[in-house]
Amino acid sequence: MSAGGGKKAIIAALSANAGIAAAKFVGAALTGSGSMLAEAVHSVADTANQGLLLLGQRRAAREADELHPFGYGRNRYFYSFIVALVLFTLGSIYAIYEGVHKVQHPEELSNPLVAVVILVIAIALEGFSFTTAMRESAPLKGSASWWRFIRNSRSPELPVVLLEDTGALIGLLFAFAGVGLTMLTGDPVWDGIGTLAIGALLGVIALVLIVEMQSLLIGEGATPDEDRAIRANLVDGTRIDRVIHLKTQYLGPEEILVAAKVSIVPGLDIADIAAAIDDAEARVRAAVPAARVMYLEPDLYRTR
Repeated sequence: MSAGGGKKAIIAALSANAGIAAAKFVGAALTGSGSMLAEAVHSVADTANQGLLLLGQRRAAREADELHPFGYGRNRYFYSFIVALVLFTLGSIYAIYEGVHKVQHPEELSNPLVAVVILVIAIALEGFSFTTAMRESAPLKGSASWWRFIRNSRSPELPVVLLEDTGALIGLLFAFAGVGLTMLTGDPVWDGIGTLAIGALLGVIALVLIVEMQSLLIGEGATPDEDRAIRANLVDGTRIDRVIHLKTQYLGPEEILVAAKVSIVPGLDIADIAAAIDDAEARVRAAVPAARVMYLEPDLYRTR
């Protein structure tokens, strides 16, 4: 993912969520709707989350130093993990608390049509944010499904924005249903049920993000396609005839550490071995540009 592409989707989401949050708080104050209030808090959480993603990108751009010789790229994973925690605590837990309260102590809605209008506007703004994220993600997704893209992407920002916007759109539909059923039936308990549904939805999305970001923080290796490309380009068939073993790890969304032991054809002198290693590194970097940090150990292949 290019920094510019990811940043464009984040800024679009931040702008949309800031406006939506303000509108929802006004709607919640005018109507007394619990689902509207839960959605307003959800939008505040999303707005803060986009700010955290931008901060993570900025921190990740710092140059490597003596304390962090491999750089600060994993800041993007760390701040995305914080985003998941914010979504769970500020979004899901609050919505469930508010929903339980509204179900136990239903309150009549005032001016419910105001809530409906605000929800329609919010759906339009969230749709803009969602389509922007999809458009930015499409070149990276390729032919894979969206779920596979979210699970396998080593760049955290676009999957985070996609999941947040998906949750926001579905949550708005839950809020719309809660307010609508309350208007149709005259029973305000439906507003509380809608709020509970929003809380459960946000909890599921937050847990998916927590699992994915935790895996990236620990350190994930190259994708299967990248692994195959690295192995194929390490071998030239004349000086390096096989890969004895290979380990990779993402140091950040756009930087892979490659450590490999390669089998050198017997009889080469030191100069030929050094040239073979240099050429192998150049081939790998041409095929997998993210493979910026490489440590190759020449050895002789010995069968047992």
